Amino acid sequence: VIPEMTYELNIPSDEMISDVSGIFAGKAREAVRIRDKSKRKEMLDSIFEEALAQFSEKYPERELQIKMSLGQIEKELMRGMILQDKVRLDGRTPLDIRPITCEAGMLPRTHGSALFTRGQTQSLSVVTLGTKLDERMIEDLEGTSFKSYMLDYNFPPFSVGEVRPIRGTSRREFGHGHLAESAIAPVIPSEDVFPYTIRVVSDILESNGSSSMATVCAGSLSLMDAGVPVKTAVAGIAM
Repeated sequence: VIPEMTYELNIPSDEMISDVSGIFAGKAREAVRIRDKSKRKEMLDSIFEEALAQFSEKYPERELQIKMSLGQIEKELMRGMILQDKVRLDGRTPLDIRPITCEAGMLPRTHGSALFTRGQTQSLSVVTLGTKLDERMIEDLEGTSFKSYMLDYNFPPFSVGEVRPIRGTSRREFGHGHLAESAIAPVIPSEDVFPYTIRVVSDILESNGSSSMATVCAGSLSLMDAGVPVKTAVAGIAM
C-alpha cells in the first residue's frame, strides 16, 4: 500500500490576512477605484512594498504569503464594488460596453487592412491575397493537405507594457490564431467563387481584454476591405 502523502498548504494564515487588512485595506480600496489599469497596478505594487516593509519582522521570508493576502483583500474589494456599487474597475456599469472604433483601409499598399479598437484592446489586421501556388502545405499523420485560407495572430510584448525578447510563436498565439481563424472560416467563399489564397495577419497593438475576439472583428473588416466576397460580417465578443 502506497502511504498517503502529506503536504503543507502555502497560503497566508487568517492572522496574516487580518493584520494586512487592518493596515492596508483603506489604501487597497483607493487603488481598486483607479480606472487606469497601469496607474492602478502602480499603486497596488506600492502597497505591496509598504506591506513587505511593515511585516518584515513579524513574518520574515513570507513575501509570497503577504502578496497573496493583499490579492485576497483586493479581490474582495473588487467584488464588493461590482456587486454592491454596480461599478466595474474601469468605471462602467454592468450594462455598459467599452468604447469601440473601427477603421478600414488603414495601410495603402496592402490588399486589405483594418484597425479595430475596443477599450484598451487594439488589433491591426492585414490581408494578403495570393494564387493557388501560395497555399500552405500541411504534412501530418493523415498525409499532405493544402490550406487556401489562414489567419496568423501575433502578440508582441509591448501590447501589455512588457519588455522581453521576441522569439518563436507561443502556444497561446497559436491557440488564439486558431480560434479566430475558425470563427471567420464559415464566411470564407469557396474556391469556385474566389480562387485565391487568403492570408490574414493580426498584430495586437494593445491588450486589456480579449484580443482574440478583437482579431475576429479586425479580420472580418480587413477581408471586406480586400474585396473578398465574404458571406457576412463576423464579430467576436469578450465574455
